Amino acid sequence: MMKRFLVLLANGFEETEAVTAIDVLRRGGVEVVLSSVADTPLVEGSRKIVVKADVSIDSEGLLDFDGIYLPGGAKGAQTLRDDARAQKLIRAYKENGKLVAAICAAPIALEQAGVLQGETATSNPDFKDHIKQAAYHEEPIVVSGKLLTSRAAGTTLPFALEILRQLGLQDEAKQVSRDMMFDYLIENREKIFY
Repeated sequence: MMKRFLVLLANGFEETEAVTAIDVLRRGGVEVVLSSVADTPLVEGSRKIVVKADVSIDSEGLLDFDGIYLPGGAKGAQTLRDDARAQKLIRAYKENGKLVAAICAAPIALEQAGVLQGETATSNPDFKDHIKQAAYHEEPIVVSGKLLTSRAAGTTLPFALEILRQLGLQDEAKQVSRDMMFDYLIENREKIFY
């Protein structure tokens, strides 16, 4: 059966963190559905790139997924933190034992939802002081049971690969990594990063 993942988009989301993750998950064979927290299906990112969501956050069946992903972007993350519908959905995913993934500033929405209690997590360093319920780690990716967190736009690709692995799609994660030449990038990092 095909795995399914829900992505919550609020105005001000970080484009790299959203689109890269969506792309990697879809390459891995995951059905990805974009849900708008805005009043319209057109959601504007922090760099003014507009993405069209598939469904509204008020749609039925939003729990019929294997996990939920929250991209960062300060404004978007604050909206997810302050939106009662998003908060209810985040709690429901955690309570139902489904994957909950957030990157960059978005762990502040997890903090507000109360799902970080007793977990280990990370975030963008600028939001570290907002994470009080979890044991905070400064790793690029932190997996704490079904809760996955990561740091910033630059960690999105390996984070999305980790989501694939956590969905039980290890072979697909390896193939996507090869197809995108991410494994090559890691093997040759001393030639690329300076």
